[in-house]
Amino acid sequence: MPKVKTRDRSQQQRRERKGPVTGIRFNTGLGQHILKNPLIVNSIIEKASLYPTDVVLEVGPGTGNMTVKMLEKVKKVIACELDVKLAGELQKRVQGTPLANKLEIKIGDVLKSDLPFFDACVANLPYQISSPFVFKLLLHRPFFRCAVLMFQREFALRLVAKPGSPLYCRLSVNTQLLARVDHLMKVGKNNFKPPPKVESSVVRIEPKNPPPPINFQEWDGLLRIVFVRKNKTLAAVFNSNAVKQLLEQNYRIHCSQNNLEIPENFNAGDLIQGILKDTGYAEKRARVMDIDDFISVLHGFNSKGIHFS
Repeated sequence: MPKVKTRDRSQQQRRERKGPVTGIRFNTGLGQHILKNPLIVNSIIEKASLYPTDVVLEVGPGTGNMTVKMLEKVKKVIACELDVKLAGELQKRVQGTPLANKLEIKIGDVLKSDLPFFDACVANLPYQISSPFVFKLLLHRPFFRCAVLMFQREFALRLVAKPGSPLYCRLSVNTQLLARVDHLMKVGKNNFKPPPKVESSVVRIEPKNPPPPINFQEWDGLLRIVFVRKNKTLAAVFNSNAVKQLLEQNYRIHCSQNNLEIPENFNAGDLIQGILKDTGYAEKRARVMDIDDFISVLHGFNSKGIHFS
């Protein structure tokens, strides 16, 4: 007769270690790709440098492979899950254990909800919400200490791209204005169940506190214009009729709100090109400009009454 292995762990302990009962059908349309490699789970948590007093925000906890590990280390995990069935699986996974009291599950769309207070955010993020969630995080107050997030590889590389890189874009500049961003590690698709079609990367984001004294809406308005055609000179980009009309409208609103008289011979195009020439950026291209360059351009326009929001 074959030997029967003695079971030295309770059913609940096995569930915590291995995860909930399999057989769940994951909805890849919702970005459900469960991180199954425990070495990578542990590495992500280690990179977050969590403290026993921390409240951690997790978005897309799935079946709880990372959640359970964090619950063992921190004061509380707030897990935001869109899928009611997966939320139920996570609840069952900790039910009847000391970890249950440290877990709060919020069901719903995290992009449509106010974020709670938290010290750190650790998540294998649904990739389709990557960009809006990053900016929701970075504009969140009060400040959090850090976020360690899994992204699609190309998105992660855009976050950390420097001027002159083919991946350098509005996302790169906006993120690096508000935070320090570091690429931590690459994660192959076979570490997920079901495997996604793309490779992944883990990124650490630390918000700058205090943030730079810049109106972010206006800053982003400038970047939206210059990165539409990032390989063109700023003189060419701002010579577009649509851009000139927008900035002239903003200029007239500014003058009206501040009781300023608009000259009879006012020409928006001439004013815009004059500002670019005076600041020394007429022949510069967005793809090679850094944050200080964009700040100089923004201040140059603002000093002449031209705004971008």
